[in-house]
Amino acid sequence: MMRAVMKQWLTNLLLAVGLLTIVTCPAAAQQITVAADGSGQFRSIQEAINSLPAQAAKPRTIFVKKGTYREQLYIDGKANLTLRGQSQKSTIITVSLAREAARCAGNQDDWGVATVNVRNAPDLTFENLTVVNSYGLDAPEQQEINCPTDPTGKKKLTKTTHQMALRTFAGSPRMKFVRCTFRAYGGDTVSPWDTEGGQFYFKDCTMEGGVDFYCPRGWAYAENCRFICHNTSAAIWHDGSGHKDSKTVLKNCRFEGDPGFKLGRYHRESQFYLIGCKFPQNMADADIYHAPSGPGTPVWGRRVYYSGCHRKGGDFAWHRDNLSTAEGAPTAKQINAAWTFGGRWNPESKTPGAQQAAPAAPAAPAVAVAQDSMAERMLVYQRAIGGWPKAVGEKKVDYSHPMTTAERAATRKDAGRKDATIDNNATTREITYLLGAFKRTSNPAYRQAAERGIRYLLLMQHKNGGFPQFYPDSSSYRAQITYNDNAMIRALRLLKGVADKQGDYALVDFSLVPQAQQAVQRGISCILRTQYVQKGKLTAWCAQHDRRTLLPCKARAFELASLSGMETVGIVEFLMDVDNPTPEIKRSIEAAVAWLNAVKMPGFAVKDVDDPAQPTGKDRRVVAEPGATLWARFYDLETNQPIYVGRDGVKHASLADIEHERRVGYAYNGTWPEKILVKAYPKWQHQWVNGKSRL
Repeated sequence: MMRAVMKQWLTNLLLAVGLLTIVTCPAAAQQITVAADGSGQFRSIQEAINSLPAQAAKPRTIFVKKGTYREQLYIDGKANLTLRGQSQKSTIITVSLAREAARCAGNQDDWGVATVNVRNAPDLTFENLTVVNSYGLDAPEQQEINCPTDPTGKKKLTKTTHQMALRTFAGSPRMKFVRCTFRAYGGDTVSPWDTEGGQFYFKDCTMEGGVDFYCPRGWAYAENCRFICHNTSAAIWHDGSGHKDSKTVLKNCRFEGDPGFKLGRYHRESQFYLIGCKFPQNMADADIYHAPSGPGTPVWGRRVYYSGCHRKGGDFAWHRDNLSTAEGAPTAKQINAAWTFGGRWNPESKTPGAQQAAPAAPAAPAVAVAQDSMAERMLVYQRAIGGWPKAVGEKKVDYSHPMTTAERAATRKDAGRKDATIDNNATTREITYLLGAFKRTSNPAYRQAAERGIRYLLLMQHKNGGFPQFYPDSSSYRAQITYNDNAMIRALRLLKGVADKQGDYALVDFSLVPQAQQAVQRGISCILRTQYVQKGKLTAWCAQHDRRTLLPCKARAFELASLSGMETVGIVEFLMDVDNPTPEIKRSIEAAVAWLNAVKMPGFAVKDVDDPAQPTGKDRRVVAEPGATLWARFYDLETNQPIYVGRDGVKHASLADIEHERRVGYAYNGTWPEKILVKAYPKWQHQWVNGKSRL
């Protein structure tokens, strides 16, 4: 009797804290129940998810009874989990959220922009569920919201803006969706995104939305699914840039949509297989196409294949079978889920997480990965934090120099060194080269290394938007905001390329785009705040600014706090490349240009001359030259007079007054502003200022 009482007491306790699991036998899968009416262990699906440990030897199931659950789901680090609804039509998970609104709230990495958000959750299964993002139904045609992350502080949203029902991140391979409905009324409804390892399986599902509403990255297979498009740009989309073998397969699927909807498009490397699909009469006569905003012609070519596809009212010419032109020439019968995933996973196996393919679906043949010798050496030198050094000790890094086995081993062993930097083109040079190497070779290791480099740039940026010269080394002047030699400007230009998806920078993971956009905006804010105010008037910039006060500061002994005739040029060029510049940016540019004109030295030039009396037999002098114009590298903060400083740290008024080694070994004078004053600035002024002074 006592045992029975204790057992019942324990059962009640576990139910009260939401931890009871229904176990039929020691080896059985774990199951907990969610019911909105309180008849299960939990009323909230998220509470049930949170109650589970991250890992489990056996599959876990959350059974969700009929009902409408108005909650966002975050499935983070929960492996081997099934969410099973009682009824596809009657078990509904819904929120109303625009992706841009979530980003304005601080979710710049996209975590939390969808109804269901998943990361680091391998072997996840959804069954018998409807997932809705109802923003397009609930919102007005257009609205403006507060947006602290936008330079204007505001953001305009429309009913058809991006609104995700499902957003997945890296670390969640082998995801299954069976008898599920995903519905939204804007772009990117179903966004399972993992270019490197994503494996996504959809069976008997309905997907509805606007532009690119079904947009997997990596490998995806959809069978007997229904696609409903409310946009004329494109219904389906694919990103297969992580691996040449990546593909999206749609088999025996049905399409419908608004009159004139287009079937699909792609911005990056992709591979489409449509087998036995049915199309409506009202679709546009437009084959799957490469969007003009993409990064150029895909290096692996256009890969769009059809077999047995037909349109009500008659097929278009592009519906004809062309499967024989695909690599390996598979037959329609061969193309199934296991074939799609190249033998790595058979989602139709009865064994959860099965890794072996069905016999009828042989694994895709291994493809040799091309290499680039320079890129391979860059991989060796990349530091653990993601950046690259400019030198190791006193030896400058030289990627053209072949490396011995011992040198490679020693360099890899040094990966933890804190010498990563953006000085002297380091890190930005490697990122750019590696993306070009990836485009030439399709070697995913190069793109992955470049993306690590981009994440390093994002990591090193100060909260105020400035970039230090080194990171994580913060000794001496290395942590100060560094315009010197255009270090910060090069970093911002690269990130702007990512943000704008320009050229090879469009090859990187799309999750980096919003982060790069915000980094650029913070950088511009920092630039505007560091422009030196002299007696109430905006002037120019110093080579270094204090990371806390933002005031000009000293670096090396001969680099005192001063206004720079060189670094100011790079900053102005960057600001002039900003589209639709704000009034603040316009004022900044015009003030800097006015200052450059005010401090120029007409009638002078700098010359290298023979001088046997000097240790090198050469000297550098400022000489009179009619028609020439010269600028100094450094100007006094208060007087705007050129200053020349040697290793003793003492100001001089003339180049001839400092030691010979510095005179010939450092650029104290130059013609840097000429290129913007003569051509670039007048062109910019004509385009953006319309002849009206903003000073």
